[in-house]
Amino acid sequence: MRTEKAIEIIINHNCDALLLLNESNMHYFCGFSPSEGAVIILKSGDGIHLVDSRYTETAQNHAKETGLKVIEINTPFADEFAAVCKAHKICRVAFENETISLKQYNDYKNASGCEFIGIDDSLMRIRNVKSKEELEYLKEANRIAEASLAELLNHIKPGKSEKELQAYFDYLMAKNGSDGLSFDTILLTGAHTSLPHGVPSNKIIRNEDFVLIDFGATYKGYHSDMTRTFAVGSANDEMKEMYELVLKAQLAGIDALKPGIKCADVYQAAYDVLDEKDMAQFFRHGLGHGVGLDIHEGFSSSPRSKDTYEIGNVTSIEPGIYLPDKFGIRIEDVCIVTADGNENISTFSKEFTIL
Repeated sequence: MRTEKAIEIIINHNCDALLLLNESNMHYFCGFSPSEGAVIILKSGDGIHLVDSRYTETAQNHAKETGLKVIEINTPFADEFAAVCKAHKICRVAFENETISLKQYNDYKNASGCEFIGIDDSLMRIRNVKSKEELEYLKEANRIAEASLAELLNHIKPGKSEKELQAYFDYLMAKNGSDGLSFDTILLTGAHTSLPHGVPSNKIIRNEDFVLIDFGATYKGYHSDMTRTFAVGSANDEMKEMYELVLKAQLAGIDALKPGIKCADVYQAAYDVLDEKDMAQFFRHGLGHGVGLDIHEGFSSSPRSKDTYEIGNVTSIEPGIYLPDKFGIRIEDVCIVTADGNENISTFSKEFTIL
């Protein structure tokens, strides 16, 4: 099925083959993420995976399912690619012009002598529609992350530092089956929570602090993404009021998410809730982003987006408000766009919680 989609790209661009160098794009076809290598899909449907000796055995194991022919290189990757082009009479090559480095482009083009034709976002749009298998991987990554959060909550208390809890949380996700982190865990407390992408420090949790945790596990290369915000010890009325406002905005965004709706309109649904209370000025980022083999991929739910959601898209919905030098609140779930709306795969409670 994935090879058929690659052939469609090759034909649409009037090429003889598709060259993939991006790690996630290679994973999509070869089943794992090599840090270096090349996947070549021919118009005939045959596929070739160029690897060095670090990945030969792994690639061969995955090839039993993918059907790719594994070639261990003896010369630089670009020279091996040139040899493949000569052997298969490849003259025009479709390539990832949005992600390839200039050096890679020059190396592969000069070595092969082929004409290179950019595919723009063609492969991104294919990857943006997830298969049943991919959705199961995403759900398992989310399950691991949620189980870890449930354990972590027993350890969040005054006197603990951001870094201490971040490190322990990362350990819990590994213990519970995560292949790695989706991204560096964001665990912030007090005024640090007003930094949307703040970095954990030695700051100590105090009573009546918010603790904001943005985290993700991975399973077979697929990412989860979730944010929860908790109060510690006690909470004042403003904290409760602002939390309920962010939750209301998030639920409005989720309710708006369905096939055929513009990404910008989903953003607007959440924005309007905050704007009614004159708090939209403190919402400093897009509402959501696609999630899959990359933690940010596919469509973004932002006012600048020109895209429209379709069945099989997976996106985060994560409004937040950030009051400088005071506190911040973000609530994030991941949802699958379905025929009749969406399925929220994030099941961890969003009820205002005092730990």
